[in-house]
Amino acid sequence: MEMQREEATGVTRYPTWVHWPVNWTVVWVGALAALALALIIGLAGVSMGMHVIGTEGRVVDWSKFKIGALIFSVFGAFLAFVAGGWVTARIAGIRHSEPAMLHGAIAWLVAVPLLLALGALGAGNFFGGWYGGLAGHPAWAAPTDNKVIGPNATPEEKAQAEENARVARNSALGAVTALLLSLVGSVVGGWWGCGEPMHPFYYRTRHQMTATSTAPPPEMALGNRVTGQVVR
Repeated sequence: MEMQREEATGVTRYPTWVHWPVNWTVVWVGALAALALALIIGLAGVSMGMHVIGTEGRVVDWSKFKIGALIFSVFGAFLAFVAGGWVTARIAGIRHSEPAMLHGAIAWLVAVPLLLALGALGAGNFFGGWYGGLAGHPAWAAPTDNKVIGPNATPEEKAQAEENARVARNSALGAVTALLLSLVGSVVGGWWGCGEPMHPFYYRTRHQMTATSTAPPPEMALGNRVTGQVVR
């Protein structure tokens, strides 16, 4: 009686990457839709007197900031990018929340350099008071109130320098708040546009629902009876 010895062979499995494709066409459409709606809301605030363009619109003290300008700045930055994220997810036809939110955030990334370019050209205040903080002092423009304060400066020059510093800090704070609100809005808009329930733990039950629902939908069964095709 001969004994046969079989050698067990093992297969080495290496980790693989899970690729999420990015649809750049819908990203650009969503970014442009967000900018268009932000411009409409900003111009509406300017026409109603909520936003002030020019040196009078500088935020020296937050206690003197108008409530109407605050409402337009907050909801304008948020709702404009909610619409941009929603448009991105709907046109792409994304049905899961994760890639939909990712596309909304990428649309925000595309819109930020456009906002910086428009602010450098002098159109930042048209999008709202807080977006005006993205407009820095152009390199080709002559300095106006940026004076070098030395030991021999007058009290008026020192007071002007302190006011300019407060305006710069408040403008930066308003700009970063508007950018963060717009980022949240783009993510929420993408989540809303995908059609999934907006619940933070819905992804835990998604795979269970997919595994248990094995019956074909009624329209597929009707199509199979009409055409005589067999679904394997």
